[in-house]
Order: sequence, then C-alpha cells, then structure tokens
Amino acid sequence: MEGDFFYEAAYKGSKNFSQHDVQTANATGFTAAADDYMERGIDLNEQLVRNKPATFFMRVKGDAMTGAGIYDGDVVIVDRAVKAISGRVIIAALNGEMLIRRLEKNFNKIRLLPETPRLSPIDIDTSSAEFMVWGVVTYVIHAP
Repeated sequence: MEGDFFYEAAYKGSKNFSQHDVQTANATGFTAAADDYMERGIDLNEQLVRNKPATFFMRVKGDAMTGAGIYDGDVVIVDRAVKAISGRVIIAALNGEMLIRRLEKNFNKIRLLPETPRLSPIDIDTSSAEFMVWGVVTYVIHAP
C-alpha cells in the first residue's frame, strides 16, 4: 500500500487555514494561474460561533419575538456558556417546554417577556415552577 494517499479534510478549525492547505488531485499536471491569488472563503463557524462545544442552532417556531426581529422559521444561534443577564434574549426551559423570550431580572423576580403585544409576560415562581435558562441567543439567521 505504499504510495497510496488518503486525502482527508484539511480544515482543522484554525483561523490560520488557507486555500493552499487543501490537498487536491491535479489531473492536468499543473495548477491554474488564478489559484495563486485565491483567498479562502468565509467560514460562518468562525464568524458566528465563539464557543463551539456550548453552541447550538435552533429553529424558531412561533411569533413571540417578532418585535426583536426573530420570526417563525428563523434559526437562532444559542450559546450555553454566555451568562444570562437581564435584557438578553434567551432560550428558557419552563415546566418541560422550551421558550424564546427576553429575560427580565429584578431583585428576586424573574419574568420572561415576549416581543409581541399578543402575548403577556410570564412571571416565574421558582418555588413551584421548573425553570432553567437553557442558553443565550447570540445571532439570528433569517429564513428567505
């Protein structure tokens, strides 16, 4: 098997990756002149994901956050490592249901605020409700 080569993915997650690091088969025996000037493309993982192990993509269902620019069918990027502070849009787990809302914390009171006049805020009673902040929304990708 000597002389056999296995070409694997050249991308190792580093920002130092360049187009020249990609191993390719060259059927013509020489490369095109334009290859010398080719730049690497945009990697959305590098641009939008800060902490890969703690980041998730979720599709939004419903119109609870239209006032914040988050619509039905959009994809939100959620980072579970970001601290949930008052005013941030979060994914909350409330009594086994996942919700996307804006977090409001005042002293001992926690509220989940929708961004639409059709829905009312949810007051969280931590003594009786199963409540957890699942993650913080960092980016929104709109569906076409």
